[in-house]
Amino acid sequence: MELIPSLAQIERARVEIRGSAVRTPLVRLNLSEAPAEIYLKLENLQPIGSFKIRGAANAIAHIAPEDLRVGVLTASAGNMAQGVAWQARALGIPCTVIAPNTAPQTKIEAIRRLGANVLQVPFDEWWTTFERRAYPGIPGTFVHAFDDVNVMAGNGTIGLEIAEDLPGVDAVVVPWGGGGLACGIAAAMRSVRRAARIYAAEVATAAPLTPSFEAGSPQTVPYQPTFVDGMGAKTVFPQMFERAKALLDGTIVAQLGDVQKAVRLLAERNRIIAEGAGACAVACALTGRAGNGKIVCIVSGGNINMDTFAAIVSKQS
Repeated sequence: MELIPSLAQIERARVEIRGSAVRTPLVRLNLSEAPAEIYLKLENLQPIGSFKIRGAANAIAHIAPEDLRVGVLTASAGNMAQGVAWQARALGIPCTVIAPNTAPQTKIEAIRRLGANVLQVPFDEWWTTFERRAYPGIPGTFVHAFDDVNVMAGNGTIGLEIAEDLPGVDAVVVPWGGGGLACGIAAAMRSVRRAARIYAAEVATAAPLTPSFEAGSPQTVPYQPTFVDGMGAKTVFPQMFERAKALLDGTIVAQLGDVQKAVRLLAERNRIIAEGAGACAVACALTGRAGNGKIVCIVSGGNINMDTFAAIVSKQS
């Protein structure tokens, strides 16, 4: 299928992102009563607190120098914006971020600390920016958060690390936002550990991929903004749906309350700070629907508002 990153592209991405992204640890979840042998891929330990730095670094590495001088533009609720802004600051180029007005202030402040200009717009206008890959009046090369082969190749480096650190991995559970993380990891795993099952994790308040798989075409679902702000949407991009059909073994949906429990569990048992999206894969694996054996959950990020985190871990929400 076109525009699925090849193993060669993913291996090349590993070289391109060296010095920007770090190789993150793979650790066992300290939970003896888990339904499987669950491992955690700690992308929350990246310099920006999220896996997004991998795709952003690789995508920007493929932009021509003369275009880079004009600057870069992205649409993001927070984590991809931080990845693009981090790279832009390192290169000394302008960066503009189109963010939804539902984005948490914690992430908006983090983006601005990295020197990016942030424009917050209504959710539907933000989503349209993904489709048109530009924003009126703002110059710069658009770095897509997920629908980009170079972004997916950067994300795919996570799959290479998992296969090397846990050769006998049976399944990988990956948060589904736009699909760039799940498809990138799956592309790598299909090359280096074909037998491993790959599942997309969704939260029930924003889970378009599951009904899309059931219907055989992209579906639109109600979207409820929650603390799980780093994943989920109203629908699935058609091209990402085609990739998902080719690469994934299925989806698992977690209830919002179970994601909260997973945030608390990660803090209690492994002393890990995970945002909602980062804990969603764990919540899904704990249902048992990813099967048994060695299950890797992608803890995709740790950029959670500290007041929200405190409320969850103290069982106030």
